[in-house]
Amino acid sequence: MTTCRTDVSHFKCDIVNRIARVSLDRPDRKNPLTFDSYAELRDWFRELAYCDDIDAVVFGSNGGNFSSGGDVHDIIGPLTKMTMKELLQFTRMTGDLVKAIMNCGKPVIAAVDGISVGAGAIIAMASDLRIGTPAAKTAFLFSRVGLAGCDMGACAILPRIIGQGRAAELFYTGRTMTAEEGERWGYYNRIVAPDALEEESMALATRIAEGPNFAHMMTKTMLQQEWSMSIDQAIEAEAQTQALCMQTEDFKRAYVAFTNKEKPVFEGN
Repeated sequence: MTTCRTDVSHFKCDIVNRIARVSLDRPDRKNPLTFDSYAELRDWFRELAYCDDIDAVVFGSNGGNFSSGGDVHDIIGPLTKMTMKELLQFTRMTGDLVKAIMNCGKPVIAAVDGISVGAGAIIAMASDLRIGTPAAKTAFLFSRVGLAGCDMGACAILPRIIGQGRAAELFYTGRTMTAEEGERWGYYNRIVAPDALEEESMALATRIAEGPNFAHMMTKTMLQQEWSMSIDQAIEAEAQTQALCMQTEDFKRAYVAFTNKEKPVFEGN
């Protein structure tokens, strides 16, 4: 059995009832990302795909903020002095974090309070579900620092969540999307009071973790892979996926529980 690593150096991580809770850990500066935290988060999510003791992840806020994005002094400054080869190594590394989140095989819930901008907004965007507070302020502000809005997969992913026109407006202007807009546009699954954010996100993660986790992994896989499939291809892929799931013990447990008028207890196999 492969277990999830919690001995991390550049972000917070603990495990509660098979749910991993992670957050950035620089609340005094609204939790910016650094070269080290990017890389360690990428490696941790890559390893998570092989961990048997985690069924869901809550990527939370810390000190009233989710993340202020790339650190101005630790990242933005050094980037202005790098060669093209070094810059491409960095942008590929940040994109690898998004791919790791999307390929980790576990449902990821972003619990967003306060500032969620730049790369911080990207992490929330790449999560499967998002819960926000009325104070949540999301901005894909790359254009405001002279960069394109197409960062870390944003132009592929965000339009699928909120629509092409809305995403284009946020990318071109770099303006803040309010919590109310985010909920109305489908970015947030729900908005809750700040003091209820952790409880609500953990309750949702618990509900998901109590489900058939092999099937959840296949659902996450299909949600991503079917972006580039035709309808015929998607129907065939889902046919194969369901046939695999029908061979699991969880499928049998659900049938036995139904016939006995009981609630199934899934074990992820």
